Amino acid sequence: MSAVWLVAKREIVTTVRTRSFIIGLIVTAVVVGVVAFLPKFFDGPDKYTIGLVNSQELPLKQALPEAEFTFKTFQDRAAATKAVLDGDLDAALVDGTTVLTDGQIETELGVLMQSVNREVKLGAAGVNVPPLAMESVGADTRYEDARRGIAFLLVIVLFGLVIQSVSMVAMGVVEEKGSRIVEILLASLRPWQLLVGKVVGLGVIGLINLAVVLVVGIGAAVASGFAENFPPGMAGIIAGTMIWFLLGYAFFATYSASLASLVSRQEEVGNVLGPMMLTVMVTYGVSIYATGDPSSTLSTVMSLIPPFSSMVMPVRMAAAEVPLWEVGVAMLIMMAAVAGIAAVGARVYERAVLRTGARLKFTEVLRSR
Repeated sequence: MSAVWLVAKREIVTTVRTRSFIIGLIVTAVVVGVVAFLPKFFDGPDKYTIGLVNSQELPLKQALPEAEFTFKTFQDRAAATKAVLDGDLDAALVDGTTVLTDGQIETELGVLMQSVNREVKLGAAGVNVPPLAMESVGADTRYEDARRGIAFLLVIVLFGLVIQSVSMVAMGVVEEKGSRIVEILLASLRPWQLLVGKVVGLGVIGLINLAVVLVVGIGAAVASGFAENFPPGMAGIIAGTMIWFLLGYAFFATYSASLASLVSRQEEVGNVLGPMMLTVMVTYGVSIYATGDPSSTLSTVMSLIPPFSSMVMPVRMAAAEVPLWEVGVAMLIMMAAVAGIAAVGARVYERAVLRTGARLKFTEVLRSR
């Protein structure tokens, strides 16, 4: 394993010393931090300005604490009407009986004013109507929106990192093959050692990127106050995300390395990686669907089938409660798939990486001896 580690170390050191990696890491951290703070600026409390003509202020704040209400007094209906038409008021209450608006009143505000006005009038008449007691007998849905938001972000992050990481593996394989450096390396290494070392080394790079995204994202969420909306079990979601990323990366990286070994020019990489990229795109599409309906039959089945499970399962785990047995089964099947693709990929890589010239066919290389 020392040979594998030497190759992995070479990939890690070479990559982290490049200016593009450092700049990319900084840009990623800044973007993640900004995105984490955006809801704080765009998701503030609703604000309403209400005009009053011969009317008392309605206790709207008591009925909707998360909103902000401002009341302005006007001498007559004409002045209030002008303010409404000028856009200075959302609505005006005249003589405690009529509400003036410019067009259709916002549904939430209209219902709120009607109900509060009714309660005020009933209270003035000595009628006390106790509020309805709200009791949920179903699943806890308090964190549903937060879970789906986290799941959606995970899809974007995992998709981006997988594409970036496996592309680096493929380009590295073709670069070494085209420049004949691989011939020098294989003089002292076995092909599988070179392949595994490259996959492990660039996998560490991908893990560093993922760790930066998670640390900066969570840190920014804590700083902005949105961490209070995080669902219970965030530590498990984070750990699961990193494990599933590694499994997905191992599968697709080995797959891409074997495909890349079939060509000798970087211009051909895009074409030869077509089947793998199609698989990644389908996985991404199913994962996006799973963010909205994590308990559907499609989401459940696809989260058990590799390589789709590498993205769909962590998304389901973030978006909803998933039985532990499903997670365990999906992980075992995915690990078996990684072992299978590693065996096939290593064979193709070993037989194709030293053969330069025209593009080779996957099946022919696999059958050759």
